Amino acid sequence: MTSIDLNSDLGENVPGRIVSDDEAMLRIVTSANVSAGFHAGSPEGIAATLRAAVEQGVAIGVHPGYRDYEGFGRVEMELDSATLQAHVEYQLGALQALASAAGGRAVYVKPHGALYNTIARDQRKAKDVVAAIRAVDPSLVLLGLAGGVVLDIADRAGLATAAEAFADRAYTPEGLLVSRTLEGSVLHDPELVAARMVRLAQEGVIEAIDGSDVAVRAESICVHGDSAGAIAMAQATREALEAAGVTIAPFAPVRP
Repeated sequence: MTSIDLNSDLGENVPGRIVSDDEAMLRIVTSANVSAGFHAGSPEGIAATLRAAVEQGVAIGVHPGYRDYEGFGRVEMELDSATLQAHVEYQLGALQALASAAGGRAVYVKPHGALYNTIARDQRKAKDVVAAIRAVDPSLVLLGLAGGVVLDIADRAGLATAAEAFADRAYTPEGLLVSRTLEGSVLHDPELVAARMVRLAQEGVIEAIDGSDVAVRAESICVHGDSAGAIAMAQATREALEAAGVTIAPFAPVRP
């Protein structure tokens, strides 16, 4: 692989709950998954992150999640299809409007947290999210977990897709993310994280939590903005990839 994208979940800060250094991260990554407000963030904070993304020339993605502010969007919710689709459509519209006001444009969608993990395996909910994107703006690229069912569903529905791997998360032998409730699910060592991502780019594999190798094809790598040591991990990953001859570039074009 000669080129790969680096992304991070941003726009999630509010007074009293600061979870990431958005300005520092935007100087490292090439794509920003910006909260659409349901799981975190405030309109004014989200707008500030979008302005900073535009200034840095970073691709903007919509980051919709469950309406779960207290649980940071990481609590699974059982919503009927009409409700789930409407919730995603609402968030797409809100973030697109704020991005436009900031002088930019959203070019992709990456669902957040529990919704992201659910649509990697749940066909019904995956179809609901895809339907929402198609209804609002079918030009948006869907970024999802490598190997997840949502990518196949989106592809069959005519959406452009990109597969994602996670620098700071442990993997199961089946290629899924280890539950955050389990020890060792979140990684923090910058050198370890960087080495894993170089191997991903060069060999197409990630070491699973049991020591086995999992084949992963990904166009983008995520470093969560709210992980401890996020900036150090993102910087180390970028430097290691570039040293290995990998170009860091957005998977979706930046559009004004």
